[in-house]
Amino acid sequence: MVEAMIDVEVVYAAIDRQVLLSVSVPAGATVRAALLMSGVGEVFAELDLADCPVGIFGKVIADPDKHPVQAGDRIEIYRPLLADPKEVRRLRAAKAAEAKPRNR
Repeated sequence: MVEAMIDVEVVYAAIDRQVLLSVSVPAGATVRAALLMSGVGEVFAELDLADCPVGIFGKVIADPDKHPVQAGDRIEIYRPLLADPKEVRRLRAAKAAEAKPRNR
């Protein structure tokens, strides 16, 4: 019997380039299996596909080794933030507060 296949997309954006790959995977494949089948690890050698954070349509998947993909899913590979958004806001607020008395 022929195994049913479904189509999913895998996306990753590095600092200098991005890729969107369409891949057919067996029905019931996990997120991690779909990542490995996509070949994104060969395009971006610096990626550790066994441990990188991933999500589907912007929702982080806690256990990609157990979460099955569905037809049409867009699997997103996340990279670490360059700056903590809370720290950036705190610094911006401190700078604005410091500049406020000088503007009077």
